[in-house]
Amino acid sequence: MKLVQFYTKQDPNKLQVGIVKEESTVQVLSAVCTARDVIRGLAESGKRAADYLAACAEGGALYPLEDVKLASPLTDPEKIICIGLNYHDHVIESNMQVPKVPVLFPKYNNCLIGHEDFVTIPREVSQCDYEVELAVVIGRTTKRVTKEDAMDYVFGYTVLNDVSARDIQLNEPQWTRGKAIDGFAPTGPWIVTSDEIATPGSLNISLTLNGQVMQNSNTKELIFDIPHLVSFLSNTITLQPGDIISTGTPPGVGMGRKPQVWLKPGDVVEATIEGIGTLRNTFVAER
Repeated sequence: MKLVQFYTKQDPNKLQVGIVKEESTVQVLSAVCTARDVIRGLAESGKRAADYLAACAEGGALYPLEDVKLASPLTDPEKIICIGLNYHDHVIESNMQVPKVPVLFPKYNNCLIGHEDFVTIPREVSQCDYEVELAVVIGRTTKRVTKEDAMDYVFGYTVLNDVSARDIQLNEPQWTRGKAIDGFAPTGPWIVTSDEIATPGSLNISLTLNGQVMQNSNTKELIFDIPHLVSFLSNTITLQPGDIISTGTPPGVGMGRKPQVWLKPGDVVEATIEGIGTLRNTFVAER
């Protein structure tokens, strides 16, 4: 199933949670506030995701998908953990060494925006870059899980664009300020539950800028795969339902091109992952 957060024309200030039915309709989930509540409830219920979501949706209002405004499918995760330099070719284009352990940096809830939302480029940023990534959503409390069992703790998957201010990121000792800018983690358009993604380690992943293909790879090129990342992180960090692990970006980022390509106001970026869908955002200048 596809889990979404959205606003309606009738109540544009109320965040609602629903499931996408037959690619054209959204059905409201009752008695929940956010998608994170849904994921927590599923963990406590012990039910299959499809059964639990269907039960929550029973009797819920229906809206045409085209008539709702999608928000980020998660707006209040406890943690957003991003992985850097996790595709072999991206390491090469970045002039870095292949890491021996995953490279980690955080983003925060202020970064999260949804499908079709505008991404504001701050006045201080002249080297704004795109990065399509497969994001893993944790389904239940995870502590010291083995690689063999790690996938049992995954709720689902979504698309995340790890927008980066390279002129800040690469000129300060830590990456955080260049990565955690307001709106610099467009996410969506929804979360696809793990039962619908049989092979998350073998998904086509791509990004276009104004219709031109800039990134085109497959998640089989990950240096550290999803089971490794979930296990590695859970050894020292307790992962909670709704936490996001963004698994890194393939080659083709603007920084690695010759000449380099930086995002500018008016640019439209579409990030696509097989089995999930396309996340589209337009970049604008800060007023």
